[in-house]
Amino acid sequence: MKADNDSRIGFPNAAIDRIAYFTDLVAEDPSEPRARYGLAVALRQAERHQEAIEQYHAYLDLADDEGAAYGHLAECLAVTGNVDAAADAYLAGIDAAVRHGHNGLAADYETAIEALS
Repeated sequence: MKADNDSRIGFPNAAIDRIAYFTDLVAEDPSEPRARYGLAVALRQAERHQEAIEQYHAYLDLADDEGAAYGHLAECLAVTGNVDAAADAYLAGIDAAVRHGHNGLAADYETAIEALS
């Protein structure tokens, strides 16, 4: 990995490069859930929350997520002021987390819902 593209050491180009990379993957195969998830994460990290919300929804339509994506979606929704939808995303995340045996994640989301109020 080239240092000038590594945002972990203070170079912002890496987020843009990840967005471009995952955008290309989604364009190649819009039904690939990992590409949608990767794009959603990259957009969230770049604070492009509305676009991230769209990609998280697309990903969740394609995959049986274990809970994490719902939390990321909820965070984006909360940042954009859609608190009710954020609570709904956390609730869906709780269901997914419990279904996959991630009870700690479910408890974290219950706490997050309380913090939305």
